[in-house]
Amino acid sequence: MMGSRRAALLAGASLTLLAGANGAAQAGAFGLREQSAQAMGVAFAGAASGSGGLSSMFWNPAVVTMKPGWNSDFNATLVAPSSTITPVTGTFPPLIGLGGSGDIGQAAVLPATYTNYQINDRLFLGLSGAAPFGLITKPNTVWAGQTYSRSSKIFSLNFNPVIGYKVNDWLSVAAGPVLEYFKLTLRQATGITPTAPTAFLKGDDWGWGFTAGVVAKLSEGTTVGVGYRSSINHQIEGSAFGIGQVRASLNTPDKVSVGLTQVITPVFRLNFGFEWDNWSRLGTQAIISKALNLPVTRLPLNYKDGFYYSLGAEYDFTPQWTGRIGFAYEQSPIDNSNRSTRLPDGDRYFASVGASYRYSEKIQFDVSYQHLFAAGRNRIALVPGEPLYTPPLAFLATTDSSADIVAVGLKYRWDTPPAPAQVAVPLVRKY
Repeated sequence: MMGSRRAALLAGASLTLLAGANGAAQAGAFGLREQSAQAMGVAFAGAASGSGGLSSMFWNPAVVTMKPGWNSDFNATLVAPSSTITPVTGTFPPLIGLGGSGDIGQAAVLPATYTNYQINDRLFLGLSGAAPFGLITKPNTVWAGQTYSRSSKIFSLNFNPVIGYKVNDWLSVAAGPVLEYFKLTLRQATGITPTAPTAFLKGDDWGWGFTAGVVAKLSEGTTVGVGYRSSINHQIEGSAFGIGQVRASLNTPDKVSVGLTQVITPVFRLNFGFEWDNWSRLGTQAIISKALNLPVTRLPLNYKDGFYYSLGAEYDFTPQWTGRIGFAYEQSPIDNSNRSTRLPDGDRYFASVGASYRYSEKIQFDVSYQHLFAAGRNRIALVPGEPLYTPPLAFLATTDSSADIVAVGLKYRWDTPPAPAQVAVPLVRKY
């Protein structure tokens, strides 16, 4: 059994894992992409060019200028993941007898809300509230990887007021600050016996960043959007088992989103999307004892950058009903070189369908379903030479993951849309 001091250091080191991605996190590592019920129907293709309606503000704040009047968009997404870790030969023998992880996935509901208000023909104000990062994972309390993880929770919430401006009839820009709350709770066993106590690490912080974006209507049927979400530095402070008060500095990844929406016919549109997440900026983290003002451990994450490619189509069956379909591929920042028991992430495919019903000029309902497919069976190898390895607790395993995701949305226009302009009827005289 490991000594309590060593277990405490490992609990502190767990902060650098920020782990558990296949819980609620579905956007590579511990990111969350499920911010729009409408955009999910096209696999988030064209989200930066407005395919999600007002909720596209998450990817590109300039979309705030695309909805006239005073509008709100309310979204809720149920993420139901399934992820298992199965130890294989090569695992430290006393560990492998403890068995596999069971299903570490935990269902979660993710809310997101967006509101805009038109000041005049050119100036718009907006406000969004979303959860860009998060996870909930919990393997069996007793399992072969218990010294590396027992449970992981990350919660985030950010608020983003923006100002949008229509430069002219075809170009809009917007920007605004982001206030973000970030909290984590990580647990792991202090030893390899079934009765081993659990070490913990808890911490939270508020941080600041910003968003900016541009939308351009290149032609009557072609819209391009580019959005940016900055990195946010969190000075996380909390406590760790056996260490006491600790602190750590964490930089969340910045994000660039590109969208293209092309009208093919008056009732048919194609959407294309690309996202880049700068996960490699996480680098090497340090857990610092506040009492000693010294790092108790350093640990490299070695995350790579994440990339997301998507294609989606929309068809208006009637003036009230719109159907959607989409497909996407994500290149995860996690691969066989840096995968852990807390973060058994990997490349994946997404298939989506969705629909909208316009009840009136003021009300619209959205619903979408998405399935996540792992691009292959991934492996974990915590062995000598790997940064996360704890001698002599070698751990080798295969992982298998998938997820079912359902989102619903409600759009409401608070003001009264202007009446259609009256067309003058020419006076016909008979002589």
